[in-house]
Amino acid sequence: MKLLVLSCCAPCSCAAIKHLVDKGIEVTILFYNPNIFPQKEYTKRRDEQMRLCRQLGAAFAELPYEHEAWLQHIRGLEHEPERGKRCSACFYMRLKQAARYAQKHHFDRFASVLGVSRYKDIEQVHRAARQAWLEVGTPYWAQSWRKGGLSELRQALAKEFNLYQQNYCGCEFSRRDREKVDQTNP
Repeated sequence: MKLLVLSCCAPCSCAAIKHLVDKGIEVTILFYNPNIFPQKEYTKRRDEQMRLCRQLGAAFAELPYEHEAWLQHIRGLEHEPERGKRCSACFYMRLKQAARYAQKHHFDRFASVLGVSRYKDIEQVHRAARQAWLEVGTPYWAQSWRKGGLSELRQALAKEFNLYQQNYCGCEFSRRDREKVDQTNP
């Protein structure tokens, strides 16, 4: 199987990549994250993802950083909480682009690790992906990369590869909310 996996960052993708490569699946990690802010953070996460792909033997692909287009896409949802409508819109935008990329480059299906973090709602990710699948026609492989020892493997690999660990999902609104929490819990 030729599989495209949309990834938000190296720590979230490391166990999935290792698992897929070990099973002999031809995997390409797609980095399409126009939500990440600021661009310096985007570059840091992208470079870390590329480093991990090289180390684990997975192919890497990147779509352009389109932060302004992302801001337009989520306009009016800036004050939504994590797991709210802003996240649904963000997931959908990114997964639809992944589905298009998968179709254009003849992948059998696409998947994502956007729901790996315990701070994300995996079903919310899967709903957005199913919508992208219906609109684009590229099948989505709904996986939970949290089960079957993969959460523990993710923690071990993040430590082994000394992966950069961020403390917010990537967007400025998540960062703003995280900073408020940090200020109230010093």
